[in-house]
Amino acid sequence: MADFDLVIVGTGSANSIPGPEFDDWSIAIVERETFGGTCLNVGCIPSKMLVYAADVADTIATAGDYGIAASFDSADWPAIRDRVFGRIDPIASGGRDYRFGAECPNITVFEGDARFVSDRRLAVRMGDGSTESVSGRHVVLGAGARAFVPPYRGLGTVPFHTSDTVMRLDSLPESMIVLGGGYIACELGYVFSALGTNVTVVNRGERLLRTEDDDVSAAFTTAAQRHFDLRLGATVTSVRGGAATGSTVRGGAAISDAVRGGAAEFVYAADGSPSAQGNSYTVEFDRGGRAEAVSADVLLVTTGRVPNGDQLALDLAGVDDDDGRVLTDEYYRTSAPGVWAFGDLSSETQLKHLANAQVRALRHNLLVAEGQADGPMRTVREDLVPHAVFSHPQVASVGLTERDARAAGLPISVANKPFGHTAYGWAMEDTASFAKLIAHAETRELLGAHIIGPQASTLIQQLIQGMSFGQTVDQMAHDQFYIHPALTEVIENALLEL
Repeated sequence: MADFDLVIVGTGSANSIPGPEFDDWSIAIVERETFGGTCLNVGCIPSKMLVYAADVADTIATAGDYGIAASFDSADWPAIRDRVFGRIDPIASGGRDYRFGAECPNITVFEGDARFVSDRRLAVRMGDGSTESVSGRHVVLGAGARAFVPPYRGLGTVPFHTSDTVMRLDSLPESMIVLGGGYIACELGYVFSALGTNVTVVNRGERLLRTEDDDVSAAFTTAAQRHFDLRLGATVTSVRGGAATGSTVRGGAAISDAVRGGAAEFVYAADGSPSAQGNSYTVEFDRGGRAEAVSADVLLVTTGRVPNGDQLALDLAGVDDDDGRVLTDEYYRTSAPGVWAFGDLSSETQLKHLANAQVRALRHNLLVAEGQADGPMRTVREDLVPHAVFSHPQVASVGLTERDARAAGLPISVANKPFGHTAYGWAMEDTASFAKLIAHAETRELLGAHIIGPQASTLIQQLIQGMSFGQTVDQMAHDQFYIHPALTEVIENALLEL
């Protein structure tokens, strides 16, 4: 049994809490998988490194549009994969080694699965099967989220992939079924499609990226037909194919609990990870009252992510939750004194840049609570948290959609400017991309910005800044220069229209 000043559960953004200000605190860090959390190991960073490779392949494949004779012949998937994880895995290992090292004499690392047993006390089931008991004057929960597994008939008997595992495939599959139509489906589906896999997307809704602005969602769905065989409005009735054995894949990312206990054979690569070849999966679904089915070598489930609160025995510590999402106040305090939470575990918006901002505020609030920093406590403004989808085309958004603004009864003005109305858009031969802005018709403030097209995630940044500093659309349009003929002129044109 060990008592600490601070117990931290999770090593994503929470790993940045210990700093010089906490040198006189005794700290326990609990991690059950791989140091660095979702973003580093199975999320933002590896997926975007793969997207970049996919973009290069797509650029080659479409070079003929610009009078360039080039052809994309094939992709060396192991080389692409190893470039990504050859960089990421050492960072994760280095982070772990640092916390175990002499540089962190006040920190004790517990590699295991933590669950509450009482107020601010947790039992940690270690990798060797033993159990350690740890408690803290403060406990910070940064345990993140995991892939959601829908209760489709037969899914629990096959070794499907999620975003946690598919990026480490041993070889590039000839065909893939993607279940879902959100950002993970659209990003990873695009990666494999651009590199040569035949990708079929089976989605319950009639459009992809349905939470985006309606115009963006519709445009993306149309554009995605170039990359995917789209089966929209599909209600999955069954899944069948290869079966699971409960093995884990490289990097410590385990096959979902839902697939463990299968009975049939499954092909594994030499390193013990599921192979892309030698298996066949069939997904049966209903569309408009008609039964359909598709088959492929690999099944990728991307139907969302759920917070890990249901795995922490929160009730034993008096921590309130909403179906696994830990509830906090604006300062990241839970209902249990001394217990704090942030990030994907507690936020309705699961984004790394939001978690990073929250943890900066939370670490200050910990010091305030102990009288080691001046108040007041800090919080993060979350109404202007932007996001991007790194697919093809790219999508970026901040603030209200037109749908939400009208539902709120706000008086709005809307501008929608195509990339093709700028000189740089002409150079790109772009006929589909656009920037859509929603402004309050009376106050002139920008309520929302939605961009679909090349470099959307970069183009939106100046609008995020303008909104954050309270500029009107008129100030954003007129009080700065826009380089001609840069692509940023599409933003200028949309602002001028408002």
